[in-house]
Amino acid sequence: AMWLMLQQEEPDDYVIGTGETTRVGDFVNLTFEYLDLNPADYVVVDPKFYRPAEVNLLLADPGKAKRKLGWSPKTDLRQLVAMMVEHDLKLAAAETPISLKKADRRAA
Repeated sequence: AMWLMLQQEEPDDYVIGTGETTRVGDFVNLTFEYLDLNPADYVVVDPKFYRPAEVNLLLADPGKAKRKLGWSPKTDLRQLVAMMVEHDLKLAAAETPISLKKADRRAA
């Protein structure tokens, strides 16, 4: 979608999304399911942080992107979760904990 936007003669605003709505809790559950973990062991929801003025439904309308760019979504939520988790796992694996760095210096 981004590449297609950049190919246009004139700049314009586009909404990029699936046109489907998803609750945050569903996103959390899919993420923990992908990791084979129980979200109840890690996630605590405190009702005092609910926002009373929160919009109940947010829904992207990618119709303009489809009409003007020929773009339509090809990645569903489950695939997106997998891509995001795998990316973060690779980043985490590349990090060296500070404690190991100190231990390596002392051993040298």
